Amino acid sequence: MSFRKKLYIIIFGTDTPAGRGFDVALLIAILISVLAVMLESVPSINRDYGQFFKYAEWFFTIVFSLEYITRVYVTDSRSRYIFSFYGLIDLLSLLPTYLSLIFAGTQYLLIIRALRLLRVFRILKLGRFVGEGEQLGRAIKASRHKITVFMGTVLMLVIILGTVMYLVEGKDNGFTSIPLSIYWAIVTLTTVGYGDIAPQTILGQTIASFVMILGYAIIAVPTGIVTVELQKDKKKQEKKKCTNCSSKGHDSDALYCKFCGEELPV
Repeated sequence: MSFRKKLYIIIFGTDTPAGRGFDVALLIAILISVLAVMLESVPSINRDYGQFFKYAEWFFTIVFSLEYITRVYVTDSRSRYIFSFYGLIDLLSLLPTYLSLIFAGTQYLLIIRALRLLRVFRILKLGRFVGEGEQLGRAIKASRHKITVFMGTVLMLVIILGTVMYLVEGKDNGFTSIPLSIYWAIVTLTTVGYGDIAPQTILGQTIASFVMILGYAIIAVPTGIVTVELQKDKKKQEKKKCTNCSSKGHDSDALYCKFCGEELPV
């Protein structure tokens, strides 16, 4: 076996002790680098250990750069890896440090390295969680038209309510413009309620009360839409019972049994 093939098994595989050890060490390095970025943003800590964090940042960046170059080298389909989800994340997690040489402060974007921790699902054999995630993704995709209509309705609603509050309250009560009033409507409708802008008139407070109550009703809508699609997807999976081995649990769009390979009923 060639040296390049051995490296490929170690870097991309998890079935060997060396491959599993490499991935675990990589996850630990990612965790430490993300923690270092967060601690560097604390003024009191940065004042005493700022130089140490700079060295740590460049150390991890160089290590991850060598890892990225090695991944590109050992893979057979380089373009496939480079433009894959993990490939793009691996690359983006390197750029902030190099960009910080030109644009100060961009090193904090290194927090994107946290996305590399998604590899833990593959390393720890948590495939069932990936399947659940795919099911949720299918439900959201199936709901996209309803969610788009819902979001459009909410957008029109906050524009109308914001404009009404601008007319009712006016500049004297903090509603100095329609965009600012729309911001108030969004904050109120989502039940966040920062309190930086508040109606002072009786009519304004009445409208605000209506918007708050409306917010609770609106929040339940997208949840219901996605839940319905999840139930539909679950029923489709239950119908996907193999006639040969009687196995269940297939994806709703599966064509063949993942246990025996028999064609599934449509």
